[in-house]
Amino acid sequence: MTARTARSARTGTLVLVSALAAASLTLAGCSSGSGSDASVTAGPTAATAPASGAELDAAGFAAALKLPGTTIIDVRTPAEFAEGHLPGAVNIDIASPDFSAQVSALDPSAPYAVYCRSGNRSASALSEMAAVGMTGAYHLGGGIGAWQGAGGEVVTG
Repeated sequence: MTARTARSARTGTLVLVSALAAASLTLAGCSSGSGSDASVTAGPTAATAPASGAELDAAGFAAALKLPGTTIIDVRTPAEFAEGHLPGAVNIDIASPDFSAQVSALDPSAPYAVYCRSGNRSASALSEMAAVGMTGAYHLGGGIGAWQGAGGEVVTG
C-alpha cells in the first residue's frame, strides 16, 4: 500500500466515524430524558388546557395533566385502581351508583384529566361530568394501556 492510499483509507475511516458519531448524537437528541412520552412529572407541560371533552394521546395527556390545579381521575373499579394507576390519581368509579354525586361535589371549572383501562369508560365519564356542569375535563384515548405503552409510570396500592 502506498503512503497516498494509506492516507486516503485513514481519511475515509475518519469521515465514516465522524458521520456515525453525528448520527448517534442526533438520534440521542430525539429521545426524551425519561425514556418515555408519558410521565406525570417529567417532560413538557402543555401551553394551554385541552378543550373540554377532548381525547388526548399519552404524550398530550401527560403534558396537559401537568397544568396547575389539574386533578387526575381514574374511573375504573377500586380493584383495577389498586392493580396500578397513575401517580397522584384519585379513584372515582364510574360504575358506582353515586358517581354523579361524587363528580358534582368537585369544582366544575377546575381541570380534570380522566382515564380508564381503554378509553371507553372515561369517554362515558366525560359525558356525565359535562351533564353536571364540568367544563374542563378531558380524557386519555386508549386508557392506561396506551399510557403504559408509551412508557408511562404506574403505581400500585
